[in-house]
Amino acid sequence: MRPHEPYSGNNSDAESVSSVRRGDRRAFSGPISSSTTKPRKNAKFDLSSSSSSLKAADEDDTYVEITLDIRDDSVAVHSVHTAGAGQDPNSLEDPELSLLAKKTLEKKSSSFRASVLRSTSSRIKQVSQELKRFTSLNRRTSTRRFDRTKSAATHALKGMKFITAKTGGSSAGWGPVEKRFDELTASTNGLLPSSLFGQCIGMNKESKDFAGELFRALARRRNITGDSINKAQLKEFWDQISDDSFDSRLQTFFDMVDTDADGRITEEEVEEIISMSASANQLSTIQKQAKEYAALIMEELDPGNAGYIMIQNLETLLLQAPNQSVRVSDSRVLSQLLSQKLKPTNETNPIIRTYDKFLYFVEDNWQRIWVLLLWLGICAGLFTYKFIQYRHRAVFNVMGYCVSIAKGGAETLKFNMALILLPVCRNTITWLRNKTKLGVIVPFDDNLNFHKVIAVGISVGVGLHAIAHLACDFPRLLHATEEEYEPLKRFFGEEQPDNYWWFVKGVEGVTGIIMVVLMAIAFTLATPWFRRNKLKVPKPLKKLTGFNAFWYSHHLFVAVYTLLVVHGIYLYLTKEWYKKTTWMYLAVPVLLYGCERLIRAFRSGIKPVKILKVAVYPGNVLALHMSKPHGFKYKSGQYMFVNCRDVSPFEWHPFSITSAPEDNYLSVHIRTLGDWTRKLKDVFSEVCQPPQAGKSGLLRAEFLQGGAPNPKFPKILIDGPYGAPAQDYKKYDVVLLVGLGIGATPMVSIVKDIIDNIEEKESEANAVENGQGHSSRGGSKHGKGFRTKKAYFYWVTREQGSFEWFKGIMNEVAEMDERGVIELHNYCTSVYEEGDARSALITMLQSLHHAKNGVDVVSGTRVKSHFAKPNWRQVYKKITLHHPDTKVGVFYCGTPVLTKELSQLASDFTRKTSTKFEFHKENF
Repeated sequence: MRPHEPYSGNNSDAESVSSVRRGDRRAFSGPISSSTTKPRKNAKFDLSSSSSSLKAADEDDTYVEITLDIRDDSVAVHSVHTAGAGQDPNSLEDPELSLLAKKTLEKKSSSFRASVLRSTSSRIKQVSQELKRFTSLNRRTSTRRFDRTKSAATHALKGMKFITAKTGGSSAGWGPVEKRFDELTASTNGLLPSSLFGQCIGMNKESKDFAGELFRALARRRNITGDSINKAQLKEFWDQISDDSFDSRLQTFFDMVDTDADGRITEEEVEEIISMSASANQLSTIQKQAKEYAALIMEELDPGNAGYIMIQNLETLLLQAPNQSVRVSDSRVLSQLLSQKLKPTNETNPIIRTYDKFLYFVEDNWQRIWVLLLWLGICAGLFTYKFIQYRHRAVFNVMGYCVSIAKGGAETLKFNMALILLPVCRNTITWLRNKTKLGVIVPFDDNLNFHKVIAVGISVGVGLHAIAHLACDFPRLLHATEEEYEPLKRFFGEEQPDNYWWFVKGVEGVTGIIMVVLMAIAFTLATPWFRRNKLKVPKPLKKLTGFNAFWYSHHLFVAVYTLLVVHGIYLYLTKEWYKKTTWMYLAVPVLLYGCERLIRAFRSGIKPVKILKVAVYPGNVLALHMSKPHGFKYKSGQYMFVNCRDVSPFEWHPFSITSAPEDNYLSVHIRTLGDWTRKLKDVFSEVCQPPQAGKSGLLRAEFLQGGAPNPKFPKILIDGPYGAPAQDYKKYDVVLLVGLGIGATPMVSIVKDIIDNIEEKESEANAVENGQGHSSRGGSKHGKGFRTKKAYFYWVTREQGSFEWFKGIMNEVAEMDERGVIELHNYCTSVYEEGDARSALITMLQSLHHAKNGVDVVSGTRVKSHFAKPNWRQVYKKITLHHPDTKVGVFYCGTPVLTKELSQLASDFTRKTSTKFEFHKENF
């Protein structure tokens, strides 16, 4: 073996390659040893930043060990560990290095004599040459066989873990298990019943049936016939299920399926384990079709129709797991990978660290900062102006600084009561976003957040005004001497007030108190605790929570603004009409907002829509397809308001548009999360019927052309479209679209629009090439400014039934996207992650079914689903290495749970790499 030679520079790589038997014609992978008789290859790469010597004990930690899988026509990298990891059974593969190394070095070619790793460092080239010499000698057609050292075995091994990382494996995890055993058997004389076995070893309640079957399999292996075990037996069980060896895990899994312990697995036993695995992963559809899928597995593993399969057949299925890796043509990214981990560095100096954080914060939020500073500056200026004005008036001699504070607070209150209407003038904001360049400096996406900030400013103004009057001004006036009161007679009358009632019973007092009460109600019911039903309140008070309570209470603003104008006219200390400025502040914003509401009523009335199709899907989702009104133009990512008079004649609710602009219909997908949406689903469900064969959904109704009788759909009114963050996706070359649950709605419209735009550009290019000038579509009608060349769509949902919502759209996009412009990634988080035995059979079944029928068993679409949650750092890293020196738009729609992580990763990669990510969110 060649000695390790540290290499410094941009490609900090050092390698060693062992010699191999040239006459061996099998495919091998795995860590290489110094022995020349073991046909395996590996290379170690120095990750140290300098060539300084290290202690012998730490030497292996500075290298990574790459395991290669060599076949007749390909070489693939399947794992990357730190050197020496193979000696530690609990050591974990570096997920960041593995992801990128696989995508860098896996490259097939018709002739393996071509340079496989052409653009990598010179050291990597030596590895390539050795591998070429090895595979080019004595090539023969070998019989089909599966070697235990193959990467597929490693993949299978990962998919057969009965003890997860959270539980802890081997001896390291026995301590907590033993503790739980002692707690659970305190009242059973040291015997653990099978019903508590799953809880004892750390499995959750959803895996109770799976844990019970695992218990019975382990008990059968040891001839234990009882329904309970002692601690010694539990330790034996634990040692077996935490065993890292492939044979042990394979045998345990086989025993679980082989319920009669005859060494053979029948179709009925396969069906039972499929049903149990589907139940543990909350996959109801697979559970219902367990018989069909069992037949599929038997067809694959029992081609001779023997009626059973043996353990070697199950091993074959595990070892031929299909390779789904994506290849990268430019393998220079390996050196980038090895030279930096793409993780944010931690600055040790606290001053520098704080300064850097401040700069990053300003860089990310400069639009919000200047708007808030401007707003605060105006408020401070108005307060100061009024404070100084009353500081020089006669009333100051009696009331002192209290009256200056009260009047300063009132001036900011008038300004904010006018300003708070502007962020909810959606037509105006949409026009400014679409028709002007103000979006570059004004964060229109934060309009509702700014609305809330202004509400806080109003609360401060009300507090300053009311407290200063009640606690300071009025008591001073009541206790003023006759001489002090004399200058104030023209304001308060000839007779000096003698109690608080005098102030309360006047117009100013009554209007002020009513306004404060109404505003307190509206502000309270608008808080997330009330608006989202997060508070547990008695049933009689339940109607005071929820979106309906928030919506109706917010319309108390009509009374509040009326009272505010009246309050501003009957001022104590101002008698000249031109000095009563409240109506001046409010005139323009109120008029603008009033016009907005009139436009909604007018537009929805003259542009009626006809319901074309209704479908009710699992997960309480209602899909409405309706005719597109003449002149209704929108952009993908935008939303519109929907009103149904059969539910409420007054309420309008916003929903993202899921159809693409070029579609001849409008569609929205509405999840029932509140009172209004629940009633809407109910009224439409009444006209629906169970779907016919081949139709999706739980209930369905369609408008049929001709004389066929049609259902009487409830009347729908729409208003819009309105601007949203996702509509700006076209200005990015690459976009990352993330939808959480029903948050996929705007993203679905975008992926369809991307394909429409690309097809339009290709059509125009072909027309020009053929000398026809512009295409028959009349030029680029909706593709103006379109730059997007690649889109990554990640849809994360918990329920399998959710995939029914956009099943047709997903298949349509998969069929239309011939150039691979859009990568679709569906994630079902109810399924246990890869590496858990509870999802092992689902993974096998998924691979078989997709290979045979081209349909995913989880989503029911052509898009293959992933399990558990995405590793968002790996997602960003993949985009970073595929698209260097590119601006990437990240668009997220869903609950706020992912906002912080996605935003932080966008900032980290923007500062660490040449790829710049711009994050946009839309929470609900």
